[in-house]
Amino acid sequence: MPLTTFARLTAAAALAFSAQATAQTGAPDPDPYADARAVMAGVNEIVTPDGIQELMTVELGGMEQWISIRGTDRGNPVLLFLHGGPGAPEMAVGWAFQRPWEDYFTVVQWDQRGGGKTFRHNGVAASREGLSRERIVADTVELMAWLREHLGQERIIVVGHSWGTVAGFQAAMARPDWVHAYVGIGQIVDMDENERRSHALTLAAARADGNAEAIADLTAIAPYPGDTPVTFERIGAEREWAVHYGGLAAYRDNAGFYYRARRLAPEYEQADREAVNPGGIMSVTTLLDDLMAVRQGDVEQVDFPVVFFAGRHDLTTPSDLVEAWYRRLEAPSKELVWFEHSAHLSPIEEPGRTLVALVQHVLPLTQNGEAGDAAR
Repeated sequence: MPLTTFARLTAAAALAFSAQATAQTGAPDPDPYADARAVMAGVNEIVTPDGIQELMTVELGGMEQWISIRGTDRGNPVLLFLHGGPGAPEMAVGWAFQRPWEDYFTVVQWDQRGGGKTFRHNGVAASREGLSRERIVADTVELMAWLREHLGQERIIVVGHSWGTVAGFQAAMARPDWVHAYVGIGQIVDMDENERRSHALTLAAARADGNAEAIADLTAIAPYPGDTPVTFERIGAEREWAVHYGGLAAYRDNAGFYYRARRLAPEYEQADREAVNPGGIMSVTTLLDDLMAVRQGDVEQVDFPVVFFAGRHDLTTPSDLVEAWYRRLEAPSKELVWFEHSAHLSPIEEPGRTLVALVQHVLPLTQNGEAGDAAR
């Protein structure tokens, strides 16, 4: 996710919306999207006899954390979706892409410590205390154990998006015997090289566009990342222009559509939405050094199937790094699936293609079979 850009856009949207409501009514509207969310809840309600629809807290690492479990048949394979950020929950935007998945998988969304509903539930001090990459990986393993018991299934599909590819891949490494397959969307390989490559591609786009402001901002932080610490401000400056040049969502120069989508999340009250931005800022500032130390590309062999979903236009986690790692990574089976009209948000940018890829390339790995080794 585009770190400080995430914070700036959500804060700006909240202020604009509050001002509009006050102007129209004389006082802030307590929750103007409540009726729309009720409609969404009705449309997305699971009504099948063997379906499952649960929204609850579970204790992970001594902290109560919110999860959602949804599917039309609780006997379907379990798919655990790990959100990006850090602190950018995707339970809040799942309504935009997830419902068709639920015909084939039992989908689990989780607001990690520091994110969304979990951040609101526990508060700033408790969320920050002990927050680390290792703690979130351990929470992931605990959640996998809980899901195995709760849903009565031995193995789980682990899907990570962006920051979630760190927790997801490392949890799969810790318990490969619990994993049907690992799926990386917007896969983080090596953060230092990720930032160097993203900056170079974004600066090249700015120069091709003749954008003097972007060129000045990007050259001001060069060499990037270089030997200077990657601060919240530096990575935010780079991400702001990467997003402008379609590096978050292809062919779009901003991410407002994505951040506004959580207004319609049936699982989210207004207070949950208001917790996302401060939770994201707290998570990023606390975990940034941990994030910059990620070197997953050093792993050469794993004991579980791996599938990468790569957006052709991704400047947030450039996909050429994913492709290079895919070529050298040894696994029982591996697939690289390209999304030609996506950047970093393929489930929302190409929802139909994402569903088909999950059914074609991931679902067979749960049925006592393994897909072949191919780049598609």
